Amino acid sequence: MGQKCNPIGFRVGITEGWRSRWYAPKPAFGDFLVEDEKIRKFIDDTLNRQPPFAGVSKVEIERTRDEVKVILHTARPGVVIGAKGAEVDRLKERLEDLIDRRVSVNIIEIKNPDLDAHLIGASIAEQLKKRMSFRRVMKQKCEAAMAAGARGVKIICSGRLGGAEMARTETQMLGSIPLQTLQADVDYAVTTAVTTVGAIGIKVWVYRGMYGEQPVERAEPRYRRRVRR
Repeated sequence: MGQKCNPIGFRVGITEGWRSRWYAPKPAFGDFLVEDEKIRKFIDDTLNRQPPFAGVSKVEIERTRDEVKVILHTARPGVVIGAKGAEVDRLKERLEDLIDRRVSVNIIEIKNPDLDAHLIGASIAEQLKKRMSFRRVMKQKCEAAMAAGARGVKIICSGRLGGAEMARTETQMLGSIPLQTLQADVDYAVTTAVTTVGAIGIKVWVYRGMYGEQPVERAEPRYRRRVRR
């Protein structure tokens, strides 16, 4: 009872694919692993933590004999590509300098950012830094995810919420999150909002239905105004 594990790691090799796809002999394995971590940290620092924020949710790395292929999943591909591809060429050159290998960069657009746990968490973190009400932000994000077609969403914020002296945890949840069902497509992310009163941890779970199913967008309710006669 109560043994928690990462929902994505729980599904890797069964319904989820690996984020790094390559094979290496034993002497080179450690070097490649360190290079992968350098690439992920560099992309996060460059594209997610300084404006203009590109909203990179996932970084996949594939290796061939003489090339490293970096696949970026982003909500704002125009920011990453830049005018006439100038920014992506600059990013490619900086990655090549970082790991001293030939690099190719591919960009995949995230069609619906409201169904991506990492982007939801990053958006909440940005709004908490601006001192917005945490309850209001959490509720808005839950409702937006459900409207975008999610079957369930859960958000947990922990820390000095609202500038309180004592840290606490607040949870907002809509729908269901079947964590033990391996065929359930559950996205999960952890982000941190570094505010003036301290760090606030944000955890997001998004249940998008079973694998192979497409999320169904729900129509916004329309309220008709009654006319008195």
